[in-house]
Amino acid sequence: MSDEPGTPDTSAGSTGGPRPEPLRFFGTSWVNHDDRYTARRIGVAVGSLAAAVVSCLVLRLAYEGVQLADTGSFVTVLVVAMFAICSALAFRHTWESFGKRPDLDRQASLRGLLAIGFVGSLLAYFFRSLVEAPGEKLHRAEYETAVQEHERRSTRRSGDPSKKKRKR
Repeated sequence: MSDEPGTPDTSAGSTGGPRPEPLRFFGTSWVNHDDRYTARRIGVAVGSLAAAVVSCLVLRLAYEGVQLADTGSFVTVLVVAMFAICSALAFRHTWESFGKRPDLDRQASLRGLLAIGFVGSLLAYFFRSLVEAPGEKLHRAEYETAVQEHERRSTRRSGDPSKKKRKR
């Protein structure tokens, strides 16, 4: 497949048309909602919610560790605020990435924030999987555009131009 999403693969054995870009956990089952698509969505929803719950339990242990260290209320509030704010920002960033392709430079600069706010990303993944495969709307729009462009390009050509009669 080429670097652009939804563009045709010109390698050997290609059908000549655009191919859908696979989604994590779903492959290309999002195109026709086949190959146990609903079961996969349920599995992704349950898995991301379970991961978020386990993550919250781990954060709870970290909070208790900060309390046991007796660092004072300022540090405790700072740690809680950091995880809350980073989780909210990670949720928003992940949610927006389902609707448009994120800028790679911005993504790289936010990597630390997204790592700290992993609970927000997991919750965004859970809520989106209740509606559709996360990223399906974006990929479907890109794929349908690529299919329409391919059809427009291929229908414009009507036969072999070398066999065309020339006017003298």
